[in-house]
Amino acid sequence: MTMSSQNCKNLCKKIHDSKGQLNHLAQALAAKTQADCQEIRRTYMEMYGKGLHQLLKSIQLTNQGDESGALSYECATALSMLMHSSHERDAVVAREALEQSEVNFKAVIEIFLGRKSSHVILILQAYQTRFSRKLEQDISSIEPPHPYQMILRALASSHKAHHAVVSEHIGRCDARRLYQTGEGRPGAIDEAVVLEILSKRSVAQLSVTFSSYKHIYGHSYTKSLKKGNHGQFEEALKVVVSFISNPLKYYAKTLYRSIKDTTMEKGSLARVMVSRAEVDMNEIQMVFKKKYGMELRDAICESIPSGGACREFVVALATKTTTSS
Repeated sequence: MTMSSQNCKNLCKKIHDSKGQLNHLAQALAAKTQADCQEIRRTYMEMYGKGLHQLLKSIQLTNQGDESGALSYECATALSMLMHSSHERDAVVAREALEQSEVNFKAVIEIFLGRKSSHVILILQAYQTRFSRKLEQDISSIEPPHPYQMILRALASSHKAHHAVVSEHIGRCDARRLYQTGEGRPGAIDEAVVLEILSKRSVAQLSVTFSSYKHIYGHSYTKSLKKGNHGQFEEALKVVVSFISNPLKYYAKTLYRSIKDTTMEKGSLARVMVSRAEVDMNEIQMVFKKKYGMELRDAICESIPSGGACREFVVALATKTTTSS
């Protein structure tokens, strides 16, 4: 059920009167659905003549680069992401990922692998509208060159070229090609063959291919990549294949690493929690508990200091009921 007009106005006034205090903002927005947040965004603009993004951006800038304010930055980032429509959010995430001093390729990979083709088209349009640039060109122009660029270009092509029908036969044929040009011969894998398959198949079709690979050869394709010497391309490919083969496990692992700070990746906690909150967070939490032996919200509470806006907000996202797929 969406918010009433008066409730929305009251909440916008509460947000405005908070003057950017994260605790108040988090309490006001944590349990709201994406539809509610869009209505709040519109109403706030009508009432005060400026966007909520400006308020949240000022909080991010205040805390950016300050280690003591890292959690505040993360919380402000999550709140800001919540205010975007899903395709606008992904466009912003992609832009910020590409602008980092060390490009966050994983954030962009998640967009191309975790969204339907119809959604990816909207993301590309939103990116060009917002930044007056094309996402594919920005990916291609990254310096120094990185194997992720080739993989991302292939995945971008796949959203334009693939067919919706999934074929077991094609999956088996592609699995055999991967074997014959990979572990089935000496030397490095044939990158051209891998990129060709990635560029012509949907994510659903690729999932069938990697499942067929395991059925035919008795082990996963990622395990074949771990054999012998391998370089950056194989490392990047392992991330892609892991996501396609088991996205819930991928997200659970990403959340765990972000919460435990074992591989610090600024924004990963906010990115995953917000993007999956109304999609498959329930399923991710079940995988998280099975893999790590604890509830996601308990892991968050153990790792993030109590009393802060970030912890309460992220816990609220973790407990938000999935409403759409």
